[in-house]
Formats: sequence, structure tokens, C-alpha cells
Amino acid sequence: MENYLYQGLIGLTYSMYLWLLAAGLTIAFGILNILNFSHGSLFMLGAYFAFTLYGVFGINFWLAVLLSALGVALVGAVMERFLFRRIYQLELPFQLLLTYGLVLVLDDIVKIIWGGAFLVPPIPPLLDGAVPLFGRPFPIYNLFILAVGALVGILLWIVFDKTWWGRMARAAAWNREMGATLGMNVPRVFTFVFMFAAALAALGGALGIPMRPVSPGLGIAMIVQAFIVTVIGGLGNLRGAFVGAIVVGMLTAYSTMLFPLFELFLPYVVMAAVLMLRPQGLLGGR
Repeated sequence: MENYLYQGLIGLTYSMYLWLLAAGLTIAFGILNILNFSHGSLFMLGAYFAFTLYGVFGINFWLAVLLSALGVALVGAVMERFLFRRIYQLELPFQLLLTYGLVLVLDDIVKIIWGGAFLVPPIPPLLDGAVPLFGRPFPIYNLFILAVGALVGILLWIVFDKTWWGRMARAAAWNREMGATLGMNVPRVFTFVFMFAAALAALGGALGIPMRPVSPGLGIAMIVQAFIVTVIGGLGNLRGAFVGAIVVGMLTAYSTMLFPLFELFLPYVVMAAVLMLRPQGLLGGR
């Protein structure tokens, strides 16, 4: 039993990385109505920025994470202003073509600047080590990631449900013309929403560097998992993204333990079942 509980904690840790990525993807789709395949590349950029600041220049880890999130948010602002703003009214295939093209461009930029080697900086001293849980040492850093995931969930609930800015963003998403009529600067709201989504992706990438190798192609691997999460939970639904992240993370952890040959297979099976039985996702609307 202890082995199963311990593996469950491993799965929850991976779920929090997926949650940080899927939350930004969900926000971008739910408010801006754009399916951003390049969102995983923003996760990758956050990881590379944090590695450079913390692992190369020796900047404090916490400051490096913050600066990485801010830096990728600025990249997101440029992308939204000059690229995505032009395709909001276009059909889904055009969005996917543009965003997949961005994946290829960003991957090549990463290879030019950082090369193709796997990069892993040391764990911050404050979060290094392990504590005994269920008869085995459990990394302190994993406990930190679990806490961050929960705090981000609370923060998003407060921002979008309890603040004026969150209500304004949801109103602009519901009816852009009405929002503009009421004096709302809808393009500016959308830019800040996309920056917020990009910063969430970068936060996940930056926090993952002490535990996960950073390399080109990381964005594609993560965005596939994020799409599975959002499909299971429901596109555009933050609560669904959180539930979907836990489902995929736990499936990955327990399938690695019990059915290693089917580790990559089971999340796709669950996604297919959800699409057949409840196409809107577990918590999505009709």
C-alpha cells in the first residue's frame, strides 16, 4: 500500500507541471478563443530563460523564476499583438497552422542560442534533500511543486472570479463588441490575458528545470500532454484543466509502475473514451 501512495505523490507532482501549462492554454482558449499549439514552446522558453539566469549567471533561483515568467510574458505580448490578433476571427485550421509554425521557429531559435544538449542545473539548496514519506525518501522539491500548483489554482480563482480585471476579461470574451461599446479597451485586455497565460506556461517550465532536463523539443512533448489534459477536463474550463491534469498525472505514474509498456498509451485511451462519451470534457459545457 505504501508503494501505491508514494507513487500517487509522484503522479500529483507531475500533475502540477501539467496544470501550470494547461491552465494557460485553457485561459487563452476560454477568453481569446484561440487554440495555441505554440503554448508548449512558451513552457520551453521559461525553462531556458530560468536555466540561463540561475544555472549560468548564478542569479538567485526565485528571482530567476520570476524574471523568466516576466520575460516570456513579454514574448507573449509580442506574439499576441503582431500575430494572434490577426487570426482571432479565422477558423481553427488557420490558428493551428500559425501556432505550429511558431513551434518550429522557436525550436530552431533555441537550438541556435543554447544548442541541442540536455541541460539540468542544481536544485536550490533550500529545497534540496528529502523527507521520509511512506517508508521512502520523498524530494522536498516535489512537495514545493505540489504547494505551488495548489496556490496557483487559488490565485486563478481569485483573479478571474473575484477581481474587476477578471470580470472584465470574461465579459470581453463573452461579447467583444458590447465590451468595446461600454468603453473597455478589448485589444489591451486580450494582450494582458495572453501575457498572463504565457507567464503561467513559463512558470511551469522554470520550476521544472531542477527536476527535468531542458532540451529542444520539450515544448512539443508538453503541449501534447496539455491538449490531452484540456480535452479530458473540457476546453476553456479551468476547473476541468485541474481535474484533467490530475487524471493524466496519476495515470502516467501508476502506468509506469504497473504497466510500463502502456505508459504512453493509457492517457490517449482515456482521452478517446471522454471524446466518445462526453465530447465537451468532464467539466466542460455543451
